Amino acid sequence: MASVSIRKETNTLYLDFRYMGKRCREQTTLKPTPANRKNLERMLTHIESEIIAGTFRYKSHFPDSKSAERYTDLELQLHQPEEWKRQEEQIEVPTFAEFITGWVERNKVAWRRSHIVNIESIVSKHYLPFFGQMRVDDITRNDILKFRTVLAKVPGRNGKEGLANTRINKIINPLKRIFEDAADEYNFITPYIRIKPLKSPKTDAHPFTIEEVNRILDTIRPDYRDYFLIRFFTGMRTGEIDGLKWKYVDFDHKVIKIRETIVAGEEDITKTESSVRDIYMSTPVFNALMRQKKHSEHFGKFVFCNRHGEAINHNNVTQRIWYPLLKRLGLEKRRPYQTRHTAATLWLASGESPEWIARQMGHANTSMLFRVYSRYVPNLTRMDGSAIEKLLQSKLGVKYA
Repeated sequence: MASVSIRKETNTLYLDFRYMGKRCREQTTLKPTPANRKNLERMLTHIESEIIAGTFRYKSHFPDSKSAERYTDLELQLHQPEEWKRQEEQIEVPTFAEFITGWVERNKVAWRRSHIVNIESIVSKHYLPFFGQMRVDDITRNDILKFRTVLAKVPGRNGKEGLANTRINKIINPLKRIFEDAADEYNFITPYIRIKPLKSPKTDAHPFTIEEVNRILDTIRPDYRDYFLIRFFTGMRTGEIDGLKWKYVDFDHKVIKIRETIVAGEEDITKTESSVRDIYMSTPVFNALMRQKKHSEHFGKFVFCNRHGEAINHNNVTQRIWYPLLKRLGLEKRRPYQTRHTAATLWLASGESPEWIARQMGHANTSMLFRVYSRYVPNLTRMDGSAIEKLLQSKLGVKYA
């Protein structure tokens, strides 16, 4: 219901009414005197009468309002459709290829380099061949669904017939923002509506046991032993350890400062704001870094590097060192990223505070910690009453035992 209200911050009156299904609030400079309120109520009655009659024009009453331009176009479309159509035809709506070029350039400033590379790859390989020559406002929801069907037939990796649903979702997802921005700029309804992600299997954490960790460290090539030891006991992401520099290793305070990462061979900022953190060095990690310092500090800035002082290539390490070692030990093939999951489960099993573990991992809170890892720690997730039994036996007075 329309009303005249007082804005507490300025002690001035404002109009509150609904128009085209939306709430509108227009500020005035009038103080809340009886006369001012009466005049505004009279004005509001007149506005409501015009809305009912279909003669209300937002800009006529509120020419300086930020909402005026938005409603002007909607009013023209509703009350003068022919004029609206004529004006719309005068606007040159670009093709998808023309629009996406400017869209990427405008957004680059907010993206990490790795994301820029990923988006540009998706645009050139998938978007342009399908949508490129279509006018951006002519693309329909059905076109997007057809595009998704085409993606399902694109050959996948390792000889797979088509792309996995997870990959298809990652290709499709940016289109939501692209069409929303295009729709705002050229005044049409986004076709990206009611498009749900394809179902894809969850990637479970598959950490190593401490016994498996020992077997790996006892067997791996000596020049990579400390690299994987540090991964197992710090939970660092691949890009974080590969991009670790000596200036971020604080032996005096026994912390590793995560400030940068390396992605696709390029130095970059960390994945998220919470990824910027200090990781505590346990004694094995401290000793491993001391040993590594003797081997690589003279090569340059990176803790782990090749003979030219450049950061190591994680794909090369994975294919030539990691996978052959797992095969040799008869262990299930797992990505090196599972060393991060291993660190989390070992910390949980040892009884470390979940809040502390979340900070070490670079998580914003503990929710992911319990959702992903707790089931791998029997003592933490036990629900048989034995934990409280142990507490009562050790703490409760003898006469109550």
